[in-house]
Amino acid sequence: MTLSSHFSPLRSQNICALALIFSCLFLVNSARAQNAQLAEPDSKTLVVEDAPEMNVIAFGKTVIVRKRVKDVFSWGGDVIVEGTVSGDVAVLGGAVIQKEGSEIAGAIIIIGGAYRPETVAPKRGPDAETVVFGMFEEEFREMAAEPSTILAPRFTASFFVQRVFSALFWFVITLLFVTIAPGAVSRSITHLRTSPLKVLAVGSGVLIAVLALAIVFLQALPDHLGAILSLMAFLLLMLAYGFGRIVLQVSLGKWLIKQALAERKMPEAAAIFFGVLAWTLVLSIPYAWTLAVFALFAAGCGLVATVRPSNAWRRQD
Repeated sequence: MTLSSHFSPLRSQNICALALIFSCLFLVNSARAQNAQLAEPDSKTLVVEDAPEMNVIAFGKTVIVRKRVKDVFSWGGDVIVEGTVSGDVAVLGGAVIQKEGSEIAGAIIIIGGAYRPETVAPKRGPDAETVVFGMFEEEFREMAAEPSTILAPRFTASFFVQRVFSALFWFVITLLFVTIAPGAVSRSITHLRTSPLKVLAVGSGVLIAVLALAIVFLQALPDHLGAILSLMAFLLLMLAYGFGRIVLQVSLGKWLIKQALAERKMPEAAAIFFGVLAWTLVLSIPYAWTLAVFALFAAGCGLVATVRPSNAWRRQD
């Protein structure tokens, strides 16, 4: 089965969170091996000869598999398979190039790149999965080349343009969600204000538990089933992140308006605008944005796990 998706880059923080989660899931059972089967002809290339039990991990390098290897992970570089990969191939910000006569028995997972087989019917394992998200390729390559930019991005023109588009995107999404489900947002804001520590504590536990389950799925289940369940867990976390961000943006926007204009009412769109702007600024602060992203994930997971449905839904049941 092949899954493919293409999106435009919106936020470097979301990109980093995506990369960190994805890397943890793949690297949990791997270790970078150093022996005679590995060669580095230059600073940008890693050549693997015959290492059937080796898990190869590379950052900012193109990996070339000459004969045999077990698993391959590359962040910011391509993977060129000339021989046989008995396990999985995963790439962040690069392409998987499968040469004629080569074989990839396990899953191919690509975020920010493409799968490029040189034959019409490349040799794959039975029921092998191919998951491709064609987004953020340049961002992943830049992060691999300069890891310091992950925590402290450079304040360039593209950085500010990206923040403007991000703020616009989240303003539209938040406004639509508040219009469609005002009750859910209102209940979540009330619950967050009355029990913030409970929400964050429960959300942190849920976040860690879901990541742990995803890791167990990858280790204990067959490749295709583990990949599907882990991807589902990741998508659930991203949905929780989106919901948590929407709620926190509206909540912060209302609080800011209340502090500035204590007795004057403002339209809901104004609260959303100021909340989105404030969170965009917070998520642009070097190093501090990592804590903010964790808080958004924790808040989203906590709200989903603890907020009760409305009485109207209960009566219908």
